[in-house]
Amino acid sequence: MNNGFLPAALAGFGTGLSLIVAIGAQNAFVLRQGARRQAVLAVVGICVLSDAVLIALGVAGLGAVVTAWPAALTAVSLAGGVFLLCYGALAARRALRPAGEALSIQGTSTGSVRTAVLTCLALTWLNPHVYLDTVLLLGSVASDQGSLRWVFGAGAMLASLVWFAGLGYGGRLLGGVLSRPRAWRLLDALVAVTMLAIGGALLARAL
Repeated sequence: MNNGFLPAALAGFGTGLSLIVAIGAQNAFVLRQGARRQAVLAVVGICVLSDAVLIALGVAGLGAVVTAWPAALTAVSLAGGVFLLCYGALAARRALRPAGEALSIQGTSTGSVRTAVLTCLALTWLNPHVYLDTVLLLGSVASDQGSLRWVFGAGAMLASLVWFAGLGYGGRLLGGVLSRPRAWRLLDALVAVTMLAIGGALLARAL
């Protein structure tokens, strides 16, 4: 086994985790779905697979393509900003609703799974920071690993799996707390603030 195999994998894991853990729209959504116990596997799977694809593109050297198309990132910022503002407004409305929303763990309907999947896809692929972090930043760091760049990339993919699985399924631990409408409204308020702040920042940067 190459002596640099483990250090490269650990470097990828640490770098990937440092980029993923920051509080953001995607993490807030995964936590909310975990707390609701709705479509958790689908949501976690989308996040992990999307990261794997983007990390692989970065390791393969496609960061230059993203850099060469600034207009594409601007378009993604505009679309993502509008989407996040709309989602944040809905979360704010839920948080301000007098009756609140008690946590239900009676199962997940087909409609809620479809909505969760589409929302997760939008939060993931309409976020320009995803491309900057995975394709550009991780890709450039991976290139420094030489022949071990794919080992570095695998470590970053593992970090994504560990984080999103822990966030989604760990969110179930909040089930008892969020069975009370007031606590649920506080979580929705946190989601609303996160979405509105990031959406506003994306639009301000794009415009």
